[in-house]
Amino acid sequence: MTRTAALTVAAGLVASIALAHPHFKKTVTATLPEGVEAKIVYGTTPANEARAVDAAVGEFVTPRGPVLELSGEVKAGDATLAAGEYTIGVIKNGEDDWTLALYPGRLGRGDTPDAAKVIRLDSMFSKEEGTAPHMLLDITPGSGKFEGKAVLTLHFGSLFLAGALG
Repeated sequence: MTRTAALTVAAGLVASIALAHPHFKKTVTATLPEGVEAKIVYGTTPANEARAVDAAVGEFVTPRGPVLELSGEVKAGDATLAAGEYTIGVIKNGEDDWTLALYPGRLGRGDTPDAAKVIRLDSMFSKEEGTAPHMLLDITPGSGKFEGKAVLTLHFGSLFLAGALG
């Protein structure tokens, strides 16, 4: 009986691993209008909007620590981003108000960022861009108020954020 129970548990574990939700490592690369190479490196994660609802107002949140790598200097609104790595995150301003933000360097899991170092991008938030079942990050040409600029986008469930990089 004990052997049968052990085999059943083992079979269940193997099946759960085989059917486990896969995560992919992704890289998105773009050459910005200034000639600077911008690269996003991130791991996919299911878009669990409950985590967004639970986020504290004013807190820098980074789902799975995506990183933006810049090969040269980029002007982002009032901020000048030096060449290097930046952790991509968001800041909840209110129930339906978010800002896309960057933190210099890579933040480790559980690290608490120094709020004074967070760089808030000029951002647009929308819930009208459809639903992304997994977090998606990209660099696209801007439109509307971001016309003529490179834009960093983050789509997480029904939450869509665009932040100007140029």
